[in-house]
Amino acid sequence: MSAAALANATNGNCPIELIESAAIGTVGVGEATIPPIKLFNQQLGLDENAFAAGTGGTFKLGIEFVDWTRPGQRYFHPFGRFAPDFDSISLHHYWLRERGRGSTVPLQDYAMAWAAARAGRFDRPAADRRLVLSSFDYAYHFDAALYAGYLRAYAEKRGVVRTEGEIVDVCLRGEDGFIESLVLRDDRRIHGDLFIDCSGFRALLIAGALERGYDSWQHWLPCDRAVTVGCEVGAELPPYTRSTARPAGWQWRIPLQHRTGNGHVYCSEYLGDDEAAAVLLANLDGKSLGEPRLIRFAAGARREFWSRNCVAIGLAAGFLEPLESTAIHMVQSAITRLLALFPDRDFDPLLAVEYNRITRVEFERIRDFLILHYHAQRREEPLWRYTREMPIPQELQYKIDHFRRHGGIVAEPLELFQNSNWLAVLVGQEVWPEHHHPLADLRGAVDATRCLAGIREVLEKSARSLPTHREFIERHCRATTLAGSRSP
Repeated sequence: MSAAALANATNGNCPIELIESAAIGTVGVGEATIPPIKLFNQQLGLDENAFAAGTGGTFKLGIEFVDWTRPGQRYFHPFGRFAPDFDSISLHHYWLRERGRGSTVPLQDYAMAWAAARAGRFDRPAADRRLVLSSFDYAYHFDAALYAGYLRAYAEKRGVVRTEGEIVDVCLRGEDGFIESLVLRDDRRIHGDLFIDCSGFRALLIAGALERGYDSWQHWLPCDRAVTVGCEVGAELPPYTRSTARPAGWQWRIPLQHRTGNGHVYCSEYLGDDEAAAVLLANLDGKSLGEPRLIRFAAGARREFWSRNCVAIGLAAGFLEPLESTAIHMVQSAITRLLALFPDRDFDPLLAVEYNRITRVEFERIRDFLILHYHAQRREEPLWRYTREMPIPQELQYKIDHFRRHGGIVAEPLELFQNSNWLAVLVGQEVWPEHHHPLADLRGAVDATRCLAGIREVLEKSARSLPTHREFIERHCRATTLAGSRSP
């Protein structure tokens, strides 16, 4: 992603060399994305249908959370907006008022994305924002290894030189500690001005050479391992990711055209590796395509993401578990930020200061959104009791308190997740407000009950007008060959 974006931005006027070794494996579990990935692909000029066909891609309308608040409960985090407000008071306050009067209709029933997802249907949103079919958004599921290969071909066509090799040493300049060159195992030396550390958890440059520390957030996000495996595609091809809570963590299901990606994220303090693999294998939708693979990690972030002439992107910068499919987005946003603050050879330190400031805020706000899922629940297993009772960041507590008291969403600048996202998860995790907006009781001329029922009817009818997810893929982007695909 970094090489492709830099090649596109510099228009072939800057030498770019990418060093990677086929002998070093990749994590390869980043198969679910969020809507901004569309903008990244569009900026590269990628054709969406060709991209989806080339990566085994499917479409994603949101995430279904199963058993998170308590066993037997489920909710949907939809992409896009809830239905347009029919009054000056937000729709969700009228919904809260109806709930207080005995209504059992879930909030998600007022989201076009859920109406389509529940029916297994998909199409691209309407361009006319007056139509309810414009109110949803979407992202992708795709094979991460195939996406990497897709972007490699894109980058090489634009002049990026790929060097096969393993870095064994990093040489620093004596006068300022900047990276001068990289030494490969065969003694080749690679010089450069700007170095992008995409070496994953090893963080060879930012941590190994520049010794920039890491802040662990495991006291808030205690899951530290995952086992992953692919399985055969079932009869269904749902246009959404599923996350199911387990006694010591959670399990994802990501449907691709050629396989379904699965993983079990868990806390090793409460569950052994073999037990975690057994839980995963016992809960697949189809036949396993291999043996489960173990990944170890620690939630947290680098103290400096840009140091001297090195910028860490991806896992080298930090890790937040893929509960809301943010890993690939954080690569994308880091690249966008780097391009906005792109240095010359003088490397004005103010650029790094601003880059680090914004990146830190992004990590912390996404972190808080993930913590919300763990903290607001009523499960009784040891992990869940711990996360429910643990002290949480002050900014998150303030958001929860404000919503619990008044049903309002407190917005902050530079947040990835917007009001509709927070609303979906707060309600889904059963953080119930004590009051709805008082003006909802003073708008006597508004027949909210009738309006809400009408919205549900329109959404259901609109969903039925869409093709099924499988029909859409067969018509526009069916993958004919998937050479190089693999199970994670």
